[in-house]
Amino acid sequence: MANNLNKTQVDKLGDRLRKGDITEAELRLLDDYRRSFSEAYEFVVRAIRDELGLEPTGRPAKSTTSIIEKLLRESIRLSQIQDIAGCRLVVSGIEEQNGTVTLLQKLFQRVTVVDRRKNPSHGYRAVHLIVRHEGKLVEIQVRTSLQHLWAELCEKKADVFDPLIKYGGGDSVTTALNLRFAAAIEDAELKEWQMSLADKVLSGLSARRGTLSKSKQAELDAFLKEQRTWRKKLDSYKKTIRDTLQELIAELENPDRG
Repeated sequence: MANNLNKTQVDKLGDRLRKGDITEAELRLLDDYRRSFSEAYEFVVRAIRDELGLEPTGRPAKSTTSIIEKLLRESIRLSQIQDIAGCRLVVSGIEEQNGTVTLLQKLFQRVTVVDRRKNPSHGYRAVHLIVRHEGKLVEIQVRTSLQHLWAELCEKKADVFDPLIKYGGGDSVTTALNLRFAAAIEDAELKEWQMSLADKVLSGLSARRGTLSKSKQAELDAFLKEQRTWRKKLDSYKKTIRDTLQELIAELENPDRG
């Protein structure tokens, strides 16, 4: 059984699959290997549910086809694939995303954080946490709602037009449009994060308003008014992005609805 394979044997299996040596025996071995992640997956999902009260979505094992495609697409060892088992959490915005990542880091002892907001992959932005449990890796994706919609749109485009779209391929117009949406989301979320920091400062000043001079109180009121104005503009900007992404996804899912 693949559960009993050591790292060298797993990687040799991956090498054979990459070279095209795909016999029924190799596929059964790969299937056993991917299924061996289910216990680690259940451990991670159960901990998130029980300890954090969150409800992740996910899958206990990547399909054999997806694993083989990844081996062919990337220069990676089979034992190094981090997302054979994985789950996802979708949160409202950047502040909640950062808070959720912190909670997950405290929850799991052996965890690695990969912040794909700092180093996006073809526009894809999220935070991935890789949990190691009894020798198995389980990936937790933490996305904001806008990051998730962007990824969903790319998935739909890949299904309808070209699978390479998910990896930065496809026609140049599609690639450029995906990157423009990604840049717009990054801009909106950066502004959201900056405003959340400003909110905390203004909240602290408001709490000791009585200790401020009349001129400082007037300045504070002006700042608060300006902050509310910018918050409304940002909310409207995010809504426009969200509505546009949802409309494009709906069109791909129901091309004949009109």
